[in-house]
Amino acid sequence: MVKLPEPKILRREPAEMTRAALVQAALKLFGRQGFDGTSTREIAAEAQANIGSIAYHFGGKEGLRTAAADFIVETIQTVAGPALGNSQTPAPVGPEAAQAQLSAALERMVGFVVASPQAGEIVQFILRELSHPTAALDRIYDGVFEPSHRRLCQLWEQATGEPAESEATRLTVFTLIGQVIYFRIGREAVMRRMGWKDIGAAEAAKVVAVTSGNLKAILASKKSKA
Repeated sequence: MVKLPEPKILRREPAEMTRAALVQAALKLFGRQGFDGTSTREIAAEAQANIGSIAYHFGGKEGLRTAAADFIVETIQTVAGPALGNSQTPAPVGPEAAQAQLSAALERMVGFVVASPQAGEIVQFILRELSHPTAALDRIYDGVFEPSHRRLCQLWEQATGEPAESEATRLTVFTLIGQVIYFRIGREAVMRRMGWKDIGAAEAAKVVAVTSGNLKAILASKKSKA
């Protein structure tokens, strides 16, 4: 069974609560309507905050977009960190340990991206940024995309012996990530075709079984050719 990340329960001062509510509102509305299609008045209403608090906390709408990007980076680093480890100083591991870590990373990814309700708004925001890149995408790329992908490539090298920065390895890692992401961006189609009313922990476990099976099949093919 896939264990979903547990939300942190923190005691916050009123100002911190307002700031957090504004970030969550911006994340939701920017992802749903786009940056230009969302007014500060709508964000304030969604957050149940005074419109002036946007300028007070973030300097304006652009600063709020930056804060939303930073929230995404922090959230994904928290989720991915335990499974990926440190990409700057990776601990040496043997092929079997690296394969196990790759499987754990996939499972963690499915648990968050596919089954976590919060991931929907994060993915929508990121998709907007990928379609129309801004400085917010730079922060997400530098904070999440590049280091996470690089770390997975390092694990692939340890698991297979293939160079981490080779074109083939980088493309393979993108395909491993892509099969997970589809279950979020194609969520409605998946639920209809599978006859699921929702994608929760039980459904995510089935996705993990398939993605892990795909990984094992690729690794077995590599081993047989070696």
